[in-house]
Amino acid sequence: MTDLFPILLVASLGTPLAFLAACFVKGWRRQVLALQWLAPTPALATGLAGLTRAPLTYDLPVSGFTLRLDPPSALLLAGAALLWIIISAAIWRDRQPDNRWGLSWLLTMTGNLGVFIAGDLVSFYLLYALASIPAYGLFAFSDDGERKRAGAIYMAFTILGEALLLLAFAMLIAGEPHGSANIADVMAALPTSPWRDAILGLIIAGFGMKMGMIPFNGWMPLTYSAAPIPAAAVLSGAGVKAGVIGLLRFLPLGLPLEGWGDALVVMGFLCAFYGVAFGLVQQNTKVVLAYSSISQMGVIMAAFGVALVKGQAGAALEVGFYAANHLLVKAALFLTIGVLAIRGGRLSRATYILAALLALSLAGLPLTGGALAKIATKAQFAGGAEAVLATLSSIGTAMLMTHFLICLATSPSGAAQECPAGFVPLWPGIALGAILLPWAFYPAVGDISYAFEWGTLVDGLWPVALGVGLALILRRIDRFLPRVPVGDSIVLEEAAFGRLLGIGSSFKALDARLCQWSAACVSLLLITLALLAASL
Repeated sequence: MTDLFPILLVASLGTPLAFLAACFVKGWRRQVLALQWLAPTPALATGLAGLTRAPLTYDLPVSGFTLRLDPPSALLLAGAALLWIIISAAIWRDRQPDNRWGLSWLLTMTGNLGVFIAGDLVSFYLLYALASIPAYGLFAFSDDGERKRAGAIYMAFTILGEALLLLAFAMLIAGEPHGSANIADVMAALPTSPWRDAILGLIIAGFGMKMGMIPFNGWMPLTYSAAPIPAAAVLSGAGVKAGVIGLLRFLPLGLPLEGWGDALVVMGFLCAFYGVAFGLVQQNTKVVLAYSSISQMGVIMAAFGVALVKGQAGAALEVGFYAANHLLVKAALFLTIGVLAIRGGRLSRATYILAALLALSLAGLPLTGGALAKIATKAQFAGGAEAVLATLSSIGTAMLMTHFLICLATSPSGAAQECPAGFVPLWPGIALGAILLPWAFYPAVGDISYAFEWGTLVDGLWPVALGVGLALILRRIDRFLPRVPVGDSIVLEEAAFGRLLGIGSSFKALDARLCQWSAACVSLLLITLALLAASL
């Protein structure tokens, strides 16, 4: 019997590309954009089918282009495709966005789905750029000054990150004996490459920017705050996972590298606690979720670091599951903000309980998908300082999500105009799906019965309970806490840049003043200064 899986794999990228091509047929664009929710359906089928299959590599007829799918990337592909389908269908059912916004959406979707299955450096880089650059159009095409500022900062970090990756990819190809651009080939040659450490540094920095790694994190709160709710949902859910698949593909997890691993562990937990600390002093719910993403991506980086220290190639599946859970939950939380705004800030008790379960699942609340994500990465953080830091991170996440729930109930978001009304009837299903769908995926990762053991339930419950309690205590002294501007590090960098501009303006003024003097006056000034120097 003919194996149809390679056909599905090709269709995962080919279908969105076909939709893109159809957009440039005269008179078709509006109709094609209205139906673009169908474009990710082959990717969803491919991701689900790939969870339990052996890794597949397929060479496209286009010379040098390769597609690759393995269980970790299948998890991310399935989650991302499902998210794009649901949100796209709801948007175009409720309203008809302008063609420029719709085309930006389709371009971003195509790149985002494609990056999970790219098997060579050229296609990976092109699709990674396609997943990043057109996203600018989802929030920055506006007369609003803050959105323009967020867009400029987003593009600056995007281009810088891609420049670092381009240099790393060039060095990877140069280090491959036969000049192959196949990811499997260049990664096999990486351990003996003379530029190994330089490549790893560029890879971590390049993909770290996408994941909000310190000090490249300032773009994330600004972007998520500026983006409309549907765009923020896909960028925080699926978009940031382009950085995760990048580390999955280009970190040599089977090769023990203690130095780089320790550095990633330290940086990861620093991001985890940084995101919690700065998120707790924010009041805008979208910004709180942005800092939560910085924190959660930090945990993922720390898990990668431990895998590098131990040389655990098998950790890729567990980390992929953790990232897929975050993809579903974070997108659902952003949609929660929009649904609440549409309802005028009113939530029924049942709705608020569901929102609380959704939020606290990120901290590992037992019997939620988040608990399975914590269990999946437990082996990475078993014993030693990593175990303590991982537990403290769970407590911090529970604190931050409790703070989010308080802000959700007390601070109107003003996002009603950003979110299509079609999400209101869909939201309960989306929230429940984000909580429960990971249970359907987990058998491909580990033994699901472990999640029901009494010790596991207790280990998952007490950090969440402690975090909730600490957040409620912190709420009482909230007015004494400092207020940090959105995009903290960016604000400091802008201030420093402003001072540099001030210095530059002073020199420019001095130059203009000197130009007004005669040559004799300038000569006299220089002679006087020389005589003063000689007399010292």
